[in-house]
Amino acid sequence: MTATRDQFFKPTKTSAAQKSEETNSAARSIIAQETAARDKKTEKLRALRLAKEGATPSPLPAKKRK
Repeated sequence: MTATRDQFFKPTKTSAAQKSEETNSAARSIIAQETAARDKKTEKLRALRLAKEGATPSPLPAKKRK
């Protein structure tokens, strides 16, 4: 099997627009993943907070001295 130049190098150069589109799509997918993880964490913490608040009765206000 003979190694050819096309196996190691791209035969054509990519345009600047194509490079920026690839970078843009990669960045957007990373941002979307981080946003989904943050929203999931927020919902979990909110549910825990609401369960804790529902389980503990609110304290009665202290009586004022006259």
